[in-house]
Amino acid sequence: MALTTTPPAAPANTLLHLTNVGKTYGRAAKRFQAVRGVNLQIQAGEFVCLLGPSGCGKSTLLRMITGLNPASEGEVLYRGRRLDGVNPYATIVFQTFALYPWLTVQENVEVALKARGVAPAERRRRAVQLLDTVGLDGFETAYPRELSGGMRQKAGFARALAVEPELLCLDEPFSALDVLSAEALRGELMELWLNKSLPTQAILMVTHNIEEAVLMADRIVVMGKDPGHVVTEMVVHLRQPRQRKDTAFQALVDKVYAAVAGQTEPEVEALGTAPGQPGATEKLPTARINALAGLMERLESDGGRADLYRLGGALRLELDDLLPIVEAAELLSFAQVAQGDISLTPLGQTFATASILARKEIAAGRLLRLPTIRWIYETLQKDDNQRVAEDYFLDHLRSEFGDYAATQLDIAINWARYAEIFAFDDDTDELYLEKEAVAVTRTAGA
Repeated sequence: MALTTTPPAAPANTLLHLTNVGKTYGRAAKRFQAVRGVNLQIQAGEFVCLLGPSGCGKSTLLRMITGLNPASEGEVLYRGRRLDGVNPYATIVFQTFALYPWLTVQENVEVALKARGVAPAERRRRAVQLLDTVGLDGFETAYPRELSGGMRQKAGFARALAVEPELLCLDEPFSALDVLSAEALRGELMELWLNKSLPTQAILMVTHNIEEAVLMADRIVVMGKDPGHVVTEMVVHLRQPRQRKDTAFQALVDKVYAAVAGQTEPEVEALGTAPGQPGATEKLPTARINALAGLMERLESDGGRADLYRLGGALRLELDDLLPIVEAAELLSFAQVAQGDISLTPLGQTFATASILARKEIAAGRLLRLPTIRWIYETLQKDDNQRVAEDYFLDHLRSEFGDYAATQLDIAINWARYAEIFAFDDDTDELYLEKEAVAVTRTAGA
């Protein structure tokens, strides 16, 4: 048995109860805190969505709930008992289909039952019944390679449901599908859930798609990052089935978007400190500078202000694509965010309408205020040849960002190249200052 007895901590209908749960990776100076201080309850009969941008710990939290990863701190209780090891009452469906390619669809479903010691005849009966439930009747003997993406994910659902879990956990189950297949599978899952055709008591789904969360969930738990934490919870009172064009639906999407996007922080709080210095070193948003310039131009053409949800729709950008660009605009003081709206600052307005060379000078002045980029620039300045190996910077950044160090350096180089602050030599794997760049940055940074 994977659960050890502890005093009940919640009402009888509470399946899951998290108290100040956190997860930390690494040791000593290289410790990385993925999740901190999460409190959450899941009641029987609920469909709950964990919503937030990439890197906020949604999937990490799901793995702790299912027992695939242990919590570093806090308590994970299931029906009032402390979780110790794999949770036998929960299963998880991943965003990748995770089917065994050498097994048929039916055999893939039976695998989960075989691991539980179910007799062969009963395995076959339950597998066939579940495949019929999810709409794969007639494909029992097909192999995964013969199925479309949507059908493979249905097989994944059937396998997860085969053991009749009380809690079904879904880790962005529609993200690997094309738009039409994802929409169809969402509708089918909701039909089965609302008709109580699923052998499960609650669903907990991770997503970064706001419309998806509002469309499906009874409750939305919004998470923030650095480290992952719960920002707020919202109960969805809209009746099922929900319509995207309804005014109430649109209003709730706007409200959730505002919670996810947050509000622009004062510059001093947002900048942080340089790598190796006391205090927190803030991550650079994973946004390319050309995307930032494009967003500024779009805002300027829209009168300097836009609703983030509608802007994302107009630009056909998912939440995880749009938010880093918005964060970069905030970091450089080109834009401000409040109540789900983004607006250009006077500096952002100037940048959007400036010439190419003027944009470079504006960007250089702002980028040199960012601790990570200024640290790289000053390190290069101090070197006799004004050239330093990439590994030097990666070693220092790993102590701050762990596995994200290479991505952080890549973003810093991309931004600095645009502003002609420093560049990268692909032949020698060195960062370097050019003579022209030194002249520009001395003027811009003055």
